[in-house]
Amino acid sequence: MLAQAVGRIGLGLGTQSLPVVVNALRRFSSDGVDELKKALSELIPEQQERLKALKKNYGGKSLGEVTVDMAIGGMRGIPGMLWETSLLDPEEGIRFRGLSIPDLQAQLPSAVPGGQPIPEGLLWLLLTGKVPTKEQAASVTEELRERSHLGPHVLKVLNSLPDDAHPMSQLSVGVMALQSGSHFAAAYTRGTHKSKYWETVYEDSMDLIAKLPQLAAMIYRRTYKGGVQIHPHHTLDWAANLAYMMGYEDAGCHEMMRMYQTIHSDHEGGNVSAHTTHLVGSALSDPYLSYAAGMNGLAGPLHGLANQEVLRWLKDLTAKLGPHPEKDAVRKYVEDTLASGKVVPGYGHAVLRKTDPRYTCQREFAQKYMPDYPLFKLVSNLYEVVPEVLGKTGKIKNPWPNVDAHSGVLLQYYGITEENYYTVLFGVSRALGVLAQGVWSRALGLPIERPKSMTM
Repeated sequence: MLAQAVGRIGLGLGTQSLPVVVNALRRFSSDGVDELKKALSELIPEQQERLKALKKNYGGKSLGEVTVDMAIGGMRGIPGMLWETSLLDPEEGIRFRGLSIPDLQAQLPSAVPGGQPIPEGLLWLLLTGKVPTKEQAASVTEELRERSHLGPHVLKVLNSLPDDAHPMSQLSVGVMALQSGSHFAAAYTRGTHKSKYWETVYEDSMDLIAKLPQLAAMIYRRTYKGGVQIHPHHTLDWAANLAYMMGYEDAGCHEMMRMYQTIHSDHEGGNVSAHTTHLVGSALSDPYLSYAAGMNGLAGPLHGLANQEVLRWLKDLTAKLGPHPEKDAVRKYVEDTLASGKVVPGYGHAVLRKTDPRYTCQREFAQKYMPDYPLFKLVSNLYEVVPEVLGKTGKIKNPWPNVDAHSGVLLQYYGITEENYYTVLFGVSRALGVLAQGVWSRALGLPIERPKSMTM
């Protein structure tokens, strides 16, 4: 275990404490074993042979028809990539290696008895396809802890940005500041055989995942808390440490962050952040370059800003109807929103045709931890009203709420009210899925992506 003292540091203190921090956070000694990497290395040969058989036996088979509407409609629904870590079912929602969100909550190890899964267990699942034991998940926690140190140059780079730089811009810049330490880039320059690419991609991915909570917290403290940074806690798990370094010590907030980081981690491969990471990685750009590109996609208002749109709409509603509106008044407000040509944010999904299980998961959490919170009560009323109103229009294929209809409410309850920062939290979580898939993309030798385009 690390013996690092936990405390708060100012911007100018880093150089004095750096040797202690570096020693405390140094990687395992040469006789240490990365249990996750060992488990992964045992699985890869079998999956490589499985892919060879798939190509040999079914390489000429059609996956379906591509219509003109699909081609000009953002390639919506065109099956065109391999993504092992998760799959989105229109009826059942996201499945991580075949397991639903309720399955994850029941089977993955937790930090507290009966609590939310820790993302370290999910990372083991995403990489290996197997549910880890509590000891295996704990080994990932320790592995990430040992890799988590950020060099002082990262904060210097962030501090060179304007004070009003968007948190997502800071995240992208911070990740790029870490890229100089890429194991994969160095190995490729040395001429490493392509069969070994996955090993250094794994090292980069684990390093980056380990460092993201501290980077994200650094951005939060720099942007909203006067720049006073908080050391990582030497016993907390990956997600709880993120909340702690942001300045939130409430146990309920730590549980919320574990859930948040788990359920936002992956959503199959076609969404913008996942697909961008995959596309850039297919050019053999290292995980830092690939993930930063994905985060630039996540920053787009049509992808990562949805929960902010929900909160703005909720605040507009309460400004006009008061903090405790009656259900009939809410129904009228929803109808007026639609009549004005606007959408109800947080409802509907491009693929799902039922209530998003990620929404349900958050709702159950709120019922346990914040049943009397006015904003949660409003969200509950909307859950009873909006699907009915949308359904009556006859134009909506999916009138049910998605993950974004609820996530902002949980963050607001625990005092994380800085809405421009929410996408950073989303991005930290998404690293688990896209980087896990990146390891497998290199292990399976997937080629550079190059779809065919056409003119009108």
